[in-house]
Amino acid sequence: MHVAGEMATHALMPRGKPMIRHFETDLLPERFTPIVFVVLGILTAMLCNAHAGPLPMPAMDGPLTSSSPIEFAAGPLGNLNLTGVLSGLAVWQNNPAPGNQSNWAGISNGQIFIQKTHGLIQFFIQAGAYDIPSLGAPLLSTGRTLTDYYGPLPQAYLKIAPSPDVSILIGKLPTLAGAEYTFTFENMNIQRGLLWNQENAVTRGIQANYQVGSLTASLSLNDGYYSNRFSWLSGELAYALDRANTIAFVGMGNMGSTHYESPATPLYQNNSDLYNLIYSYTSGPWVIQPYLQYSYVPQDVALAISKATETYGAAILGIYRFTSRVFLAVRGEYISSSGNAEDGALNLLYGPGSRAWSVTITPTYQVQDFFARAEFSFVRAVDYAPGAVFGRQGNNPAQARILVESGFFF
Repeated sequence: MHVAGEMATHALMPRGKPMIRHFETDLLPERFTPIVFVVLGILTAMLCNAHAGPLPMPAMDGPLTSSSPIEFAAGPLGNLNLTGVLSGLAVWQNNPAPGNQSNWAGISNGQIFIQKTHGLIQFFIQAGAYDIPSLGAPLLSTGRTLTDYYGPLPQAYLKIAPSPDVSILIGKLPTLAGAEYTFTFENMNIQRGLLWNQENAVTRGIQANYQVGSLTASLSLNDGYYSNRFSWLSGELAYALDRANTIAFVGMGNMGSTHYESPATPLYQNNSDLYNLIYSYTSGPWVIQPYLQYSYVPQDVALAISKATETYGAAILGIYRFTSRVFLAVRGEYISSSGNAEDGALNLLYGPGSRAWSVTITPTYQVQDFFARAEFSFVRAVDYAPGAVFGRQGNNPAQARILVESGFFF
């Protein structure tokens, strides 16, 4: 599942709002149209380039698997590898948020990945259009997602690898937090989960990785929730008990106090500490991944945080393989926040002291590079604040969604 140094992340909302993602309904802006022509050119190039073996990036939890890369000579850079994904998404939901409709359709991925995977100096570049749907959050258009979050170059880093066991990454990095990656095709489910909503997704900074035997360690100095203020320290230790069982511990937090906020940089979470304990089991047709999450936002008078607030979360993700082409992915989650509306606690979910649970079921079909999958999800908030949940008035505690995503890798 998660590989040390190359794990998932996320982003949140401004002060006083739940830390959940948004999606609106409009078409891809014209300024992103050149991406389509780049992709079409790449597809043409596929007809005349040799393929190499599978690559570790972009990292993928399954059940989807990417195609073998296109390998090409790039002069003084040596041989490079290119892969990509094109996919569309359709959504039906009840109790839509203001600005959303009950039905939505758009591009979920139009991305290419160029990387060098050998030698002392390596690199990874991810470019294109994407959406990041998540449970319990309004829907955003592809253009708005790119503008408000990580742009058309969401991840890109230089990798210095003096040996197979040691590497240093510098640039826009995937976070170490959590058990889910950021983009739809990387994960068991189409949508990201409630626990993912509390985590960061992309960080700018530097990260060192070291592996000895079954132990992998990563340490990163970065900008937390994409703040461009480099005051966060993140670390992970992962230990492979055997071929089927792995356990990982993740810890991270802001070493200072950061006033900056944006759609990708929620004020409260960007001044928090966050911890994960993740267990992964992979054997035969089964993948099972339970994990725990704890976050803590300390009191800070300068940031108008009058009371420290915590969240506690637990989730279990799983995949069962029926055949080489048919899979079923399931996710269940529970998350709660401390305090109440009267004691000055922060709103980190659906009001101070609120709780929520969710169920997600995702049948998946893939044959060669083509994939299609459907998804049913249900979210229920408990002890919520009026106006902070679902529907036009924000007073309905539950939301169901049905999604269909289809596309292909190249």
